[in-house]
Amino acid sequence: MELSHQKRLQKRRIGGAYLFSISFVLVSFFIGISIGSVHIPLIDTVKIVTKMGFVSTDELQQFSSLLWSIRIPRVILTLMIGAALALAGSALQGLLQNPLADPYTLGVSSGASLGAVIVLFFNLQIPFLGMFTLPFMSFVTALLSLLFILFFAHVVLKRMTTESMILIGVITSAFLGALISLVIALSGDELRQIVNWLLGSVSMRGWSYVNIFLPFFIVGTILLLLCSKELNALLFGEEIAQSLGIKVGAYKVIILIASSILTGGAVAVSGTIGFVGLIVPHATRFLIGSDHRHLLPLAMLNGGAFLVIADLLSRVLIEPRELPIGVITSIIGGPVFAILLLKKYRQQV
Repeated sequence: MELSHQKRLQKRRIGGAYLFSISFVLVSFFIGISIGSVHIPLIDTVKIVTKMGFVSTDELQQFSSLLWSIRIPRVILTLMIGAALALAGSALQGLLQNPLADPYTLGVSSGASLGAVIVLFFNLQIPFLGMFTLPFMSFVTALLSLLFILFFAHVVLKRMTTESMILIGVITSAFLGALISLVIALSGDELRQIVNWLLGSVSMRGWSYVNIFLPFFIVGTILLLLCSKELNALLFGEEIAQSLGIKVGAYKVIILIASSILTGGAVAVSGTIGFVGLIVPHATRFLIGSDHRHLLPLAMLNGGAFLVIADLLSRVLIEPRELPIGVITSIIGGPVFAILLLKKYRQQV
């Protein structure tokens, strides 16, 4: 009887978490597309979206053009980027058993940034890839960075503690940052484009950017969601997971590749946006716990909504100028990271 009661409570908790997250996404979406240099009443925004732009009055037609050509693609792209970074962070934290792991703190974002900067500097275009050259190169360098960090921790230091992973991530980020600075120092006409991109922004990102990121988002998301049960098993340790028949080595590779796909694609279209993959998974665990079957999809929803709100703040805080979205997430994420690190340290003392 008591067990049945607990199951009902858990189902209510899960249902409430999904209701909250879906509502968070919807509210952030409509607020994100209605507020800007030209304010569009929320009622009109809902009418335009629900009618897919087929509106009658001249005023609504003007608003419709603004929404569908500029704001909606921007908000959709922001939702996807936030979802991708939060999903990658949740998966890396589960895989590495490290609450401070995320693409930014581990240096994976820096690796993706280096690949993108090289493409921008040399104006590279790989045959048969075309416009997908930038996200593909970001994915490759992100994966190489992550593999280097894991190799160094496992083979050289022979340990994968929280402190060692963060230390290696900081060192890797510093080294890759130096290489990026070197490219910037050698830049001429490309300088403004590279610097603006590095600050992290979704400004003036239209449907073309959504189309570039979409294949990477779909592939990375599907791969990680399919690994949710294996991530749950890894919570009890690799030996227990192997005893349950899970091919730990194979799933590690899949999770690392999928996380790099999402991080590389996100960085390619928006620049470096930090701490989303750190903050959102922790906040989501307060809602649902550590069951990755629910943690991963809920982190995606909350990550997308969180980044839309951060983007909205970047637009309105010093209007008419616009702050880089990476500045907003870092201002929020920096103190959260320090608190989590301090909490982890106190637990070990």
